[in-house]
Amino acid sequence: MAAEKVVIDASVVAKWFLEEVYSTEALRLRDKYISGKVELASPCIMPYEVLNALRYSGVYTKDALMSVVRSLERYGIELWDLRLAYGQKVAKVAMDLDITVYDASYVALAGIVNARLVTADEELVAKAKDLINLTHIRELK
Repeated sequence: MAAEKVVIDASVVAKWFLEEVYSTEALRLRDKYISGKVELASPCIMPYEVLNALRYSGVYTKDALMSVVRSLERYGIELWDLRLAYGQKVAKVAMDLDITVYDASYVALAGIVNARLVTADEELVAKAKDLINLTHIRELK
């Protein structure tokens, strides 16, 4: 049986490194990825967004943040670079849904790879739920 493909955004991955609401659910998804039960994909901006969230969390030192960089690389999440068709889809989604290009990159990717997007962003769920298969992290079992 093929593993389910899931697009994850930075709001979920940051919870792997910060103890927050829904961190348990985010870690459960990470563990499913590690065990091969799901495949994870994300836009190439995701690691930068995660590092930025951790940097401004007030929890991480410089050395700890550099350790997170190593961890993110070791996870080997499939990261998508901006290419013409994908970029055009990102621009269309951003304008159609009136969301940031950053958020649109996750929504567009989920549509392109026919995957579920998992996020902890309530506003994104509200705006994109009718366009793609979208799940708030709290709904994961």
